[in-house]
Amino acid sequence: MTFLPLDPVALAIVAFAIFLISFMKGMFGGGFAIIGIPLMALVMDPIAAGALLAPVLCLSDVVALRYWRPSTWSKPDLKVLIPGQLLGIGAGYLFMRIADRHLVAVVMAVVTLWFAGLWFKGGGRISSQPRSGAKGVAAGAASGIGSMIAHAGGPPVAMYLLPLGLSKSEYAGTTFMFFIVGNLMKAGPWLALVELNWQFWTLLMIGLPVIVFGVWSGWRLHDRLDQVQLYRACHVLLIVVALKPLWDGARGYAPL
Repeated sequence: MTFLPLDPVALAIVAFAIFLISFMKGMFGGGFAIIGIPLMALVMDPIAAGALLAPVLCLSDVVALRYWRPSTWSKPDLKVLIPGQLLGIGAGYLFMRIADRHLVAVVMAVVTLWFAGLWFKGGGRISSQPRSGAKGVAAGAASGIGSMIAHAGGPPVAMYLLPLGLSKSEYAGTTFMFFIVGNLMKAGPWLALVELNWQFWTLLMIGLPVIVFGVWSGWRLHDRLDQVQLYRACHVLLIVVALKPLWDGARGYAPL
């Protein structure tokens, strides 16, 4: 796979996608990388876009560690989420060989929309439900599978963490730490799909200051929002993000 010609319009679109992903990392801790590939795919091959995003996500993790330090991580939740994620990534790789990925995308999107809809129907109240180890492992596994099959690993984790009533910093910090593992595991396979030529390295170097500014901007907004506003924004974004796999999955069943 090759990368885009370095013309101003293409560079602007790539820079905007990198900024948006980094901004989400700073504001919510991560989980919304799904928005990056469709934007970049406007000016480059989707596989090349995914390969470029692999190191972008890892670099944004390094920058975001400045803000989401261990004191913001909910370690009891990570202890069940991360093992589930590792299982899910492995299962997702195998599942891709036999599963109908369009059906998986549609099911994940519908469940996400249902979850977000229930929250708004209930008046947008922040609940505080007890932890469940089984639910945590299941959410981590669903995230790993969704990440491998439909690039949609964020919603399952959000659906597990949001009902716990964590503080806004704990929610973002825990989400951030969870996705570090997945980003590192997926970087190698993604980069193996493309030729790491001068265009790749040029785009990555151009993206570095954008990553720093994006993470900082997101964190600044996170710091200004109260918990209710942040949770409301999370649920709205879940709806927006769910529309992408729903569209992709439904399009897979559309007649040619």
